[in-house]
Amino acid sequence: MRLSIPIALLPLLAACASSPRVATVPRHGLEARAVHATSNPILSDGTDYTADPAPLVAGGKLYVITGRDTAGPRVNDFKMPEWQMLVTSGDPMAGRWTHYPHFLKPDEVFEWAAPGRAYAAQIVRGPNGKFYLYAPVIHAAATTRDKFAIGVAVADAPLGPWVDAHPAGPVVSQSYPIANDIQNIDPTVLVDDDGRVYLYWGTFGHLKGVELERDMVTFKGTPIDVRTLNGFFEAAWLFKRNGTYYMAYAANTAGPTSECTEAVYYACIAYGTSPSPLGPWTYRGVILDPVSSTTSHPGIVAYEGKWYITYHTADAKGGGHFRRSVAIDRVEWDDGVSPARIRKVVPTGAPLDTTPIANIASHARITASNVPVPVQYWLRAVNDGKVRPNPLPPDMWATWSRNNPPQQWIVYQWEQPETLVGSSLHFWGDHAAGAGAGVAPPKAWRLEYWDGGAWKPVSATSPYTATLGADNRVDFAPVTTRCLRAVFDASTDGTSFAAVALQEWEAFSTRPRAARRPSVKGAATANCS
Repeated sequence: MRLSIPIALLPLLAACASSPRVATVPRHGLEARAVHATSNPILSDGTDYTADPAPLVAGGKLYVITGRDTAGPRVNDFKMPEWQMLVTSGDPMAGRWTHYPHFLKPDEVFEWAAPGRAYAAQIVRGPNGKFYLYAPVIHAAATTRDKFAIGVAVADAPLGPWVDAHPAGPVVSQSYPIANDIQNIDPTVLVDDDGRVYLYWGTFGHLKGVELERDMVTFKGTPIDVRTLNGFFEAAWLFKRNGTYYMAYAANTAGPTSECTEAVYYACIAYGTSPSPLGPWTYRGVILDPVSSTTSHPGIVAYEGKWYITYHTADAKGGGHFRRSVAIDRVEWDDGVSPARIRKVVPTGAPLDTTPIANIASHARITASNVPVPVQYWLRAVNDGKVRPNPLPPDMWATWSRNNPPQQWIVYQWEQPETLVGSSLHFWGDHAAGAGAGVAPPKAWRLEYWDGGAWKPVSATSPYTATLGADNRVDFAPVTTRCLRAVFDASTDGTSFAAVALQEWEAFSTRPRAARRPSVKGAATANCS
């Protein structure tokens, strides 16, 4: 629940341009509102979606710059036209913030930038006391394969007004100052205790780092490539504590036994340490498990004697993978080892709904005929309680392969016998019934229960249907069992077979209870042993 109260516009002095090519924020004030967040995410009512948080401590306040997600619920793309700002001067966990919903747009400060694509930015305080904004934006005139570039703006205060610190163009791109072939986004900057400045950036498994001159925009030496942080994908965050350098980042080392993520599209937050700002880096482990959004983006900072991590989730009202919202939680340390270890973060979200429901799928372990499931899919998506209007592959279990078999199955297993009276399946597909390729609704399917020695069909009292994008419920005479199995006869054109995909599989018990979030982890056994 978010409480929004209008605040008088905050006057900002227009900055003087030293050159006609320098852009300034074309406003004299910022819209602001007070926010009282009673739980994570900070903005939870679905009015404003925030993403890619980067915290800054300055003047006794905690600032968090974020992006703005504006994609519709059926759009799988990052629609991010501007940055927002959250500010608090008290205990961050008390939830009292000032929200600046329209903080800055790329083309307002960088004349060379195209509108939109306001990706993950960070603000730091330079050795000269001024504030510097490092922002990945689209370079409108770029002729390189990828037009993302990093610009730097400067201001006397975290809220601006901002001017381009390098009006000649980006400070990093595929062509400047040193040619590269990566996507130049996700900058993170550290101003060290001695005033030296370090920049890291990159995505899709490529992480580069370089020292900057004290002008905050010029490379000092040749960038290094970091290859020792296990599973690095994107979203690096560089900070220092007690003489040790830490690099938190989004990792996606995927697999059924991975400490990071079961599905490759999801990310955990891992970290490494180094005795110096440019490495060598040593991987140290996972500090935040995958959240409800496929992407994960950390920002870690010390504020008033405590450490905090900001990140984003899909947990706001109407949220999704492209409608993300910023959360904040405490970071705890184990100083009994050297270097000090970051303890696993315990996320605090909205209070769990303890309303008893008949669907007890979240209490079951799962297995399927295609285990190990390809890492682009996620087996436990079928009992996470979510059906999305335009799902990504990890939002479902699917059986697609280069040679789909004529039959597949999936099993739920509970710790104790349950009396079940019905089940509902939500199929996904990209082909119609009768197809022999792609993913299509099954030609036929059935439910079976384990009677202690064999699988037996339930006595259905309603028809089996296989409509895509709908709840296909089957009621049946009560059965008491520890295991329920759904068996699918694949769609076929007479020559080959299509795959099957499920977004959600509900199992209804005569003993309602609250859903488990997250669902039970661990594999069921194929024979209910």
